[in-house]
Amino acid sequence: MTNFHISFGTEVADALRDGRPVVALESTIVSHGLPRPDNLLVARQIEQAVRDAGAVPATIGMVAGELIVGLDDAQLTRLATVDGVSKLSVRDLAVAAATGADGATTVAATSAVAAAAGIGVFATGGLGGVHREAAQTFDESADLITLARTPIAVVCAGVKSILDVGATLERLETLGVGVVGYRTRRFPGFYLTDAGFDLDWSVESPEQVADVLLARERQGVHHGGLIVANPLPTDEQLDPALHDRTLADGLALLAEDGITGKAVTPFLLAHFHSATHGASLAVNVRIILRNADLAARIAVAAAARRTDSPA
Repeated sequence: MTNFHISFGTEVADALRDGRPVVALESTIVSHGLPRPDNLLVARQIEQAVRDAGAVPATIGMVAGELIVGLDDAQLTRLATVDGVSKLSVRDLAVAAATGADGATTVAATSAVAAAAGIGVFATGGLGGVHREAAQTFDESADLITLARTPIAVVCAGVKSILDVGATLERLETLGVGVVGYRTRRFPGFYLTDAGFDLDWSVESPEQVADVLLARERQGVHHGGLIVANPLPTDEQLDPALHDRTLADGLALLAEDGITGKAVTPFLLAHFHSATHGASLAVNVRIILRNADLAARIAVAAAARRTDSPA
């Protein structure tokens, strides 16, 4: 293979050319975040949620070394069903392409590729962040530094509650990543509506988020990302007592089994799934579908702003 340029699905290419709203979607949730066969079904539901809200979905991933913005259904099925799909952060993209790998893009990689492709809005479940033993391990997700230098709006339900949420917010502030709550001044904790931390800013509508993005572009000062923290309603969150008990048990198992580094997050997520008898998976799906809908409405509003306010 010698052509390493980003490839575009036909629908996404047409939408970008015509200035229509597009929402980037990650593929790690498909290949690594959800169990089979639910992963493919949910991936299609996520794309449909974007379409239903008036935007074009652009699921990003790598197939046989080809980096694709806007996977078709056959490509999506491949990443959802074959074994050996690599988990790709930004630093892995070139190596994976050169070696002809199948790969699923993380939040960091999806953000970077989407911005390079001219897509300004991205929907995911929860961000990576600072791990609980980071003072000793220096373990911090590449999502944070990537968002510091990538001008994209990421609609998410905060950071995963298995992480050190307070330290993650401190790092986001240091790195200059904008954070706004969607109709809230409290930062969500993925499974939980409220992770226990205040936010300085909130926005009340997709149109207001679009105004923030337009202001950032016109000012030309801040070139980093904007996190739009979209909490679940309290009646849709994981039961807080069940969450706390499951997390404590999972952390104890981590220490007992000596699990560290990249293995921590998938281990804890799998533990949540088994210990809550699937309740955490149901919450995870609600999160990503709600975020896909909001991201699409933001993309629609942003496209209208560009039409109404030419540079």
